[in-house]
Amino acid sequence: MIEIQAEQNKDFKAVRQVNLAAFKRENEANLVERLRLVHNTFSFVAIVAKQVVGHIFFSPVTIEGTDPEHLLILGLAPLAVKSEYQQQGIGSMLVRHGLKECFQSGYRAVVVLGEPSYYQRFGFFCASEKGLKCEYHVPDEVFLVLESENGALQNVKGTVKYHSEFKNV
Repeated sequence: MIEIQAEQNKDFKAVRQVNLAAFKRENEANLVERLRLVHNTFSFVAIVAKQVVGHIFFSPVTIEGTDPEHLLILGLAPLAVKSEYQQQGIGSMLVRHGLKECFQSGYRAVVVLGEPSYYQRFGFFCASEKGLKCEYHVPDEVFLVLESENGALQNVKGTVKYHSEFKNV
């Protein structure tokens, strides 16, 4: 049985191990540790047999351009599942649960840099269709957005800026 729940302090060490195992480097694990100090973040873990096997993190982003000040937008990163638990739907469960919690908390959209074929199954689409571009030089098709509801990003255009903690990834 797979359980998705909010990350707790007791999960920190296991979450680091999940990110190290999934990415085969320290960058994402270090990023999570730095982002925990940022306000208004969401972090969830997948538990199997009392063991953390997956993790997802959401942190606030800003839009440089015509972003209304009251618009709350998050960036999804990272998403990690231990290799022996991949291809079992755990990542999808984390994404669905995380999006639901973020949108119920008043966030209007989530952006992600990721594989389009994976994230499109959750409703993500090219952010450029909404007039958004990423601050990083990435192909247009890998920078995606999902609105909490149709029109949530109406009249919002500009460059999405991530927290400075991302610069070391």
